[in-house]
Amino acid sequence: MNCLECGEKIIGRSDKKFCNDACRNAYNNKQNKDSNNLMRNINNKLRKNYRILIDINTEGKTKIAKAKLDGLGFDFNYFTNIKVYKNGAEYKFIYDYGYKILEDNYILIVKNQA
Repeated sequence: MNCLECGEKIIGRSDKKFCNDACRNAYNNKQNKDSNNLMRNINNKLRKNYRILIDINTEGKTKIAKAKLDGLGFDFNYFTNIKVYKNGAEYKFIYDYGYKILEDNYILIVKNQA
């Protein structure tokens, strides 16, 4: 049998598919490239949003104009979860930092104390 990545003859067990770890890794990276790019892009957006919230919310709870977040490049389409409290308030979270859209285009940023 030949290596699925480089085509070299495989020495060893009859069920081996690759000649070494480098070929196995290269082959699997190629197979997963498209999904990894999508995941990488989403994770980068989440990371950027998270950093923006951390930098702004130094007091544990902060009110800020939505335009300010927009100007910093915050993307409201990317968050990790939504939490609806008993009073009906809906917060979108990026890990442990959440925000609630208030009236008059303001945003309330909070840190979840879990």
